[in-house]
Amino acid sequence: MIASVRGAVLAVRLDAAVVEVGGVGMLVQATPATLAHLRVGQEATLHTSLVVREDSLTLFGFVDDDEREVFEVVQTVSGVGPRLALAMLAVHTPDGLRRAVAGEDLKALERVPGIGRKGAQRIVLELKDRLGAPAPEGGAVAGAAPALPVGDHRQQVVDALVGLGWNQKAADEAVGTALADVTGPVAADEVPGLLRAALRTLGGGRG
Repeated sequence: MIASVRGAVLAVRLDAAVVEVGGVGMLVQATPATLAHLRVGQEATLHTSLVVREDSLTLFGFVDDDEREVFEVVQTVSGVGPRLALAMLAVHTPDGLRRAVAGEDLKALERVPGIGRKGAQRIVLELKDRLGAPAPEGGAVAGAAPALPVGDHRQQVVDALVGLGWNQKAADEAVGTALADVTGPVAADEVPGLLRAALRTLGGGRG
């Protein structure tokens, strides 16, 4: 198992990054929150989980070990694969998921595209005693990411949201809300931040 990778960031895409390790560029799938921490040309360390299939090897990366552990635990639920697990962490933080499961907050879980009422009930039932307790609330809570100017990158963000499971209309509206009253171009390496802001709009706050 590849538990972590460290090296120079060669590229940051909407749903993945390329990290150079020992002269090899490794493609690492990640959430918008993780990607927003990465900058091309800078060294980064990602905690990783390798998913092995008959026809593929896919590496998923996370900003910390807690997020990786939650990613792996939620996949023990029947019907939850790595893509859905990643979508869950795109909408909620690890502690946000813990609170949703502990409080049987089905609506919070249903904010994740691909999870309906029955799926949310199954997640609560199967993870009730497996995710652990969330950290006490009352500390600093991160606010919504600032809206970013869009330039030529708006459609890229919309496409990424559609790829995560939202429909075209919802994706368009979320990006529009995230960019309300903002004009001007956005740099390519700021696109993950815009995607994260749009996800907060769709999920009612990433918690």
